[in-house]
This record gives sequence, structure tokens and C-alpha cells, in this order.
Amino acid sequence: MKRIISKLDIKGPNLVKGVNLEGLRVLGEPDYFAKKYYEGFSDEIIYHDCVASLYDRKNFLNLIQKTASDVFIPISVGGGIKSLNDIEKVLSAGADKVFINSAAIKKPYFLIDASKRFGSANICLSIEVTKNSNNEFICLSNYGREVSKKKLVDWLPEAQQLGVGEIILTSISHEGMGNGFDLEMIELIYDKINVPFIIHGGAGNEEHIYEVLKYEKVSGVAISSLLHYSLIRDKSFKFEVKDEGNTQFLRFLKDTISQKKTSILSIKKFLKKKGIKIRL
Repeated sequence: MKRIISKLDIKGPNLVKGVNLEGLRVLGEPDYFAKKYYEGFSDEIIYHDCVASLYDRKNFLNLIQKTASDVFIPISVGGGIKSLNDIEKVLSAGADKVFINSAAIKKPYFLIDASKRFGSANICLSIEVTKNSNNEFICLSNYGREVSKKKLVDWLPEAQQLGVGEIILTSISHEGMGNGFDLEMIELIYDKINVPFIIHGGAGNEEHIYEVLKYEKVSGVAISSLLHYSLIRDKSFKFEVKDEGNTQFLRFLKDTISQKKTSILSIKKFLKKKGIKIRL
């Protein structure tokens, strides 16, 4: 059964969204969006604290706790997870899984310790990828801010041997663009995938999602912009932003209400007609 996953990037108290992991714009209250996606047949929620090192973790844990009381599908959480204690706190707050990127790149054996302590099914690896000047796919950390020495073709199989139960792969160059997923990247590592595999970055319409879910080993797609902007353009959208951030973009989106919208349900109906096994 393939999964349609709603990915929400969090900065402080707000849901944000950028392009290529940059230029983050405030969109609204994350728990409001998460509940709407749950009610709209999302299979999972991903919360990514994209500036975790800069903000008080207590606020983020409160958000997880509040969402878990309203949303009864799996919640995956990542961003700034550096220790077993961090994982304990996030899972205790109500998350079902955590995903790790920066800490795993710096200390790969952290994945062994985490999977032994909490079970591999609860430990996911987040990989953020871009091409370097040699046309190689390399891995980045810290929400695309830091370039590592790890190549995608090497890091993906290594991490699986270290015990991760799932992998979320983001193409930074495709993220937020809405022009389709990076099929070249998927083809490059496809034979190396041995765990549940989620692709993120590029969904602009139902056909783009179908293109990647046709791959047998791709177990789900994580979608951000396509869902967020469609929800904001809906007449019932609750316009409310907490504390900070430039809301000009949010108001602009609300004014483009006549533009084409989609929903998780319509995406799933499209996929089912195409022969993709999906929960409806």
C-alpha cells in the first residue's frame, strides 16, 4: 500500500515553506494544517523543525503533543535530533518515528545506538541531496545548509547496514519547484534500496506523484507546497499566524483563490484509477 504523506516544515511557532530549502515564508499554524490533512486522508504527518538549533525545543515538543491528541495517523519528527535523549523526548511527546540527518552524517554509529534502543522501525534517515561540480549526488545536512563528504550512492547502503528502518530522500534542486521529482536520482540508487523509501521534493500535480509511485520500491511520497497552497486557497482556510514572520506571501496566496487546487483525496482517487494501491 503506497502512502501519501504531508510534510510540514516548522520554524518557531509557524508552518513555513521555501524553495530549494531556502527563503522560508510563513504559512500559518502547523497543527491546523496537520489536522486538516488527517481529516483529508493523509497517511502520515512529517514535522521537520528546520531551524531546531535556534529555537526552544519545548515549543516544538508541545506542538507534537497537541497534534498527537488530534491526529490519529503516524507522526514522524525530525530536525535537531542529536542524542538518544532527544529521541526519547520526541517519542514521549507523541511522535511515532524520528528521522535523523545531521547527527547521522557526523556520527554514523548513532544510528546503531538509536535503532537498538528504540527499534529500527522508529528510526528513519533523512537524506538531503544536491549535485556537485562533478555531477555527483552529494548529501547535505542542517536543512541543506552544510555540505558533507558523503556521496548518495555510498551513504544510502551504509545507513541501511547501520539499522535505519526507513529513508526519506529529498532532492534540494527539485524541492518547492513543483516541476516533478528527480527521477535520475531515484534510478541511481534504486537497486540499493532495501527499506521503506519515501521520496520528497518536486510534486506539482497528480501525474508527478504517479510517476514516482510506479516504482515498486518507493513506498510513499512526502508533499509540502502542493498541499499547503491548495489548502490556503480554500475558502474555509483559517487565516492566523503566530508571533513572527512576513505574512505578505500568505495573503498573496489567499488572494489567488481561483487558481487550481488539489487535495489528498483527489490525488488518491487519481492514483487508484491508475492502478496504484492506496488507502481510501
